[in-house]
Amino acid sequence: MVFAKDGYGIIIGTFVAFLVSLILWFAFPHPVSLVATVILGVLSIFNLFFFRDPDREIPKNPLAVLSPADGKVMEIKRVKDTEYFNREVRRISIFLSVFNVHVNRTPMAGTVNYVVHRTGKFLAAFKEDASVENEQTAIGMVNQYGHQVMFKQIAGLIARRIVCNIREGDWCKAGERMGLIRYGSRADVFVPLDAKINVKSGQMVRGGVSILATFPNEGDQQSEEQRVVELPKTELSS
Repeated sequence: MVFAKDGYGIIIGTFVAFLVSLILWFAFPHPVSLVATVILGVLSIFNLFFFRDPDREIPKNPLAVLSPADGKVMEIKRVKDTEYFNREVRRISIFLSVFNVHVNRTPMAGTVNYVVHRTGKFLAAFKEDASVENEQTAIGMVNQYGHQVMFKQIAGLIARRIVCNIREGDWCKAGERMGLIRYGSRADVFVPLDAKINVKSGQMVRGGVSILATFPNEGDQQSEEQRVVELPKTELSS
């Protein structure tokens, strides 16, 4: 079993705490130390399960927009995006339960041209306002044909830690591991209106495998207008 590198610290920390508690229970038997040992043992097993990172066979379709996360499609909605596209797009919202794989993957091959982390609230991930008001990291990408995609790692009621390992200027492969959200949350994917949606609400998807949408053609990179986004340093991810 392979585990997410961003979870090593937590996995090792809880396991060490379990071993210490187990030793103390053997040395000084007491109901309280027994309960603590059992809780830490269960937590250690859960973290092993939560931070699992299975290999995936990535689709080869260069026009495909892949799911960045495992989970359930909550909603597909037409919205006005004022952050990256500055026009109407479709938003595909995916809910991640604590039982899903939480390693996030890039939805397509291309250059990362937008990465912004924003602090915010911790509303339940299924709420509409969570897409805008919750703490989140937004990532925009453009591929070799000029097609653009934005996706968001969104914290939820329980999830309080977003890990994003890519930066502006990076070139990524489709389905490449790029981070995770700890302990259940939400991922939103924004695609242009001319992209064909391949999923429906209620459908289960897998990160780096499930095709959420496909672009109609290769497009024309020369027709894409270059975007330059300037934000205060406090809003940029470290």
